[in-house]
Amino acid sequence: MLSMLQSAACGLSLSLVLTVSPALAQSSPHDYTLWYRNYDNPAIKALVELALEKTPEYGAFTLSRSEEVTQGRALRELAANRSQVLDIANVATNPARERSLNTIPIPIDGGLLGFRVCLVLPENLPLFDDISNLEDLRRKGIRIGQGAHWPDTPVLRASGIEVITNTSYELLFGMLKGKRFECFARGVNEVLFDLERREALGLVIEPGLLLAYPMPSYLFTAPRDHETAQRLELGLERSIEDGSFAHFLKNWYGLAVRELQLDERTMILLQNPDLSEESRDIGRRALESLDRRIRHLEDQQP
Repeated sequence: MLSMLQSAACGLSLSLVLTVSPALAQSSPHDYTLWYRNYDNPAIKALVELALEKTPEYGAFTLSRSEEVTQGRALRELAANRSQVLDIANVATNPARERSLNTIPIPIDGGLLGFRVCLVLPENLPLFDDISNLEDLRRKGIRIGQGAHWPDTPVLRASGIEVITNTSYELLFGMLKGKRFECFARGVNEVLFDLERREALGLVIEPGLLLAYPMPSYLFTAPRDHETAQRLELGLERSIEDGSFAHFLKNWYGLAVRELQLDERTMILLQNPDLSEESRDIGRRALESLDRRIRHLEDQQP
């Protein structure tokens, strides 16, 4: 009899564990791991948190920083569904990434990543005088530094620009200082944050040029992680509907638009042949609406 009672008790305990565990799991915050480069960028981190906060029905959450891995490895880990490394990454899109990953097709920066200015050495500023078009840029032999895995690299090369690459974002600053190239092209949404890094000490923003090409920047998750992708997309859609996304753009990028004086720069338009049809349309609209968005972000500054 005792043995029967013990067996029954064990069965009941197992049943209770199986019944209660999902509820306990739901009550515990879900820890999402964001790629370290995105986590260290306060604007991107703030937007991911905003999207997660807009979807309370998915439960409480925490956001953690991934280990420091290159963009190429981060995307490979996502594609392999290795959630122990990272869950979310924000990078520029291309068709291969959209095929291999879960894509949230909302440009998180309003399309500003495709508008690029140059980080340069102060003594190299005269090199950029009298450049008014792509031919001038090529004629002066301006080399541009970019990440080896960044979609910008083939865009620039397709335009006949010499591109020097490295897999490490951090090492590109030292390569610029070592005169391996003359321009470290950075997105309007990135460059002011870049200047705050210790690696950028002694560098300046070139004041006259603006490279522009369609380059939407999306959030991506692992291909099997549909729940995280759905949560992020729903959160972004809700933030667009209630106006908090517009507030995010103004708060984080309005200062950059004003300080970089985009409307006073010489714009050099480049083609991006490596976009899906949907992303090409999104990128085209971003280029066409640049003037309107500049005025909107500048007008709302305090």
